[in-house]
Amino acid sequence: MSFVFYDTETTGTDTTFDQILQFAAIRTDTDLNEIERFEIRCRLMPHIVPSPGAMRVTGVSVAQLLDPQLPSHYEMMRAIHTKLASWSPAIFIGHNSMSFDEHLLRQALYQTLHPVYLTNTNGNCRSDSLRMVQAVSYFAPNTLSVPIDDRGRPSFKLDRLAPANGFADHDAHDAMGDVLAMIHVCRLIMERADGHWSSFLRFAQKAAVDAFLQEEEFVTLADFYYGKPYSWFVAPLGLNPENGAELLAFDLANDPSELSCLDDAALSARLARSPKPVRGIRMNAAPIIQSFDETPPHIRLGKPDEMTSRQRAAALKANPALSQRFLQAYLSMREPVEPSPHLEQQIYGGFTGNADLSALERFHAAPWAARPDILPNLGDARLRALGQRLIYIEAPEVLSAADRARFDVALARRVMAEEGSVPWLTIPKAIIDTQDMLSVSDGPEKELLAGLYAYLRAQADSYSALVA
Repeated sequence: MSFVFYDTETTGTDTTFDQILQFAAIRTDTDLNEIERFEIRCRLMPHIVPSPGAMRVTGVSVAQLLDPQLPSHYEMMRAIHTKLASWSPAIFIGHNSMSFDEHLLRQALYQTLHPVYLTNTNGNCRSDSLRMVQAVSYFAPNTLSVPIDDRGRPSFKLDRLAPANGFADHDAHDAMGDVLAMIHVCRLIMERADGHWSSFLRFAQKAAVDAFLQEEEFVTLADFYYGKPYSWFVAPLGLNPENGAELLAFDLANDPSELSCLDDAALSARLARSPKPVRGIRMNAAPIIQSFDETPPHIRLGKPDEMTSRQRAAALKANPALSQRFLQAYLSMREPVEPSPHLEQQIYGGFTGNADLSALERFHAAPWAARPDILPNLGDARLRALGQRLIYIEAPEVLSAADRARFDVALARRVMAEEGSVPWLTIPKAIIDTQDMLSVSDGPEKELLAGLYAYLRAQADSYSALVA
C-alpha cells in the first residue's frame, strides 16, 4: 500500500467554517520514494470571511484570494477528489491532520457533495505525523531532535522540527513545503526507529487496533496534552455503543474492586474526576498504543507493576457485568449534543445512502442548467441545501431571479451578522481585528493588511443595503 502525505493552507483555523485555499499531496511507495505529486489552489468562496490573523501569517493577499485565474472551491474539490480516489487505497498522513487538516478536508468534501470519509473508507486508512513524532519523542527519545519553543516547551511544529532535523529551506506557509518536510521527518523515524514506524503503519488500520486490544490483557496507551506526554496501563471495557470506532478502557492505576463498591451516583462522580479511570481509544485515529513488553522502563515508572496490572485486567475480564457498569456510568456523564441549525455543523448527522450517492454522481456529471432538477431527488435535506448553495455560488445564472435575490439576502445576513450571534467569522468582526493589527504593523505586513481592510470595508458597504 502506498502513502499519501498531504497538507492544506486555509482562510483560518476554524475547521468547521473556514475554507481550504491550497491543497498539496505527494504519493510515495513504502520506502517513501515519491511516485507522484499534486498541488492546487482556489479562490475565496463568497460566504467565507478570511481571518486577518491567518492572512498575516501566510502572506496571502486579497488579489490572491480573488484571483479569477484560479479555480473555484468546487472545481478544486472535484480535482482533489478525483486525484485522491485514483491514489486509493493508501495510508493518508498529515501533520496534525487528525485535529485540523482532515476536518477541513471532510468539510470541503461534504460541502461540495462528495463522500466525506475518503481517507478511512474503501481500503484507505490514516495516520498523523505529529502523533508519530510525539510518540517517538516519548518512547524513543533519541530518535529526533525536538526543538524548544519560546516558552521552554518541546515544539512539534514542522517549521521548527524539520529544520532542527536537517531539512533545509522549509517554506512553512506553503502546503507543498510542509508535505516535503513531513516526508523528511517520517523518513528519519523509519530509518532510526523502524519498530515504532511499523507500529504506526499497523495501527493506522482500525481492524488491527481492535485485534491488538483484544489480544493483549492490557496495553500502554499514550497521548499528549498541550505538548506534554501522558500514559496509562489500560484494559478494554467494551465498545462505545454510540460510536463503534471508540473502545472504552479502564486505567489500571485504579483498583476495580474498590470502585465496584460505589453506588451509581458516587461511581459517576469518580469517573468524572481526574485522573479519569475510564478513557476512550479512537481505534480509527491511529492511537498511540504498545504492549507492556515493548514499553520502555522509563514509561513504566509511577504505574502499577506488571503483576498488579495483570490481576486487575483479569478481574475485569472475569466480570463482564462490572465492565458494563463502568462503561454505562462513563456514558451517562456525557452531555447530549443538540442538533445544530447550521449546515456545516450537521456534517456528522448521518451517512449518505446509496440512492443519494447515485443522484450526486448524476449531479456532478450534468451541466449546471440541469442540476437544479436533480436536487429534489436527494433524500437528505442537508445535501439538497448544500446543492442549492453550490449552484448559487457556481452558476447563479441558472436560478430564477427570485431565488438569486433570496440567496443574495441570505449571504449578506450571514457575513454581516452581529458579533457573537453566529459561530463563524463575520465582516464586522474581521474589520475590527484588521484595524487592531494595522495599528501595530509596518512594512509589507501593513500593506497586506491595508489591502484586506479596504476589501472588507467595500464588502460591508455592498452588503449593508441588502440587510438594511
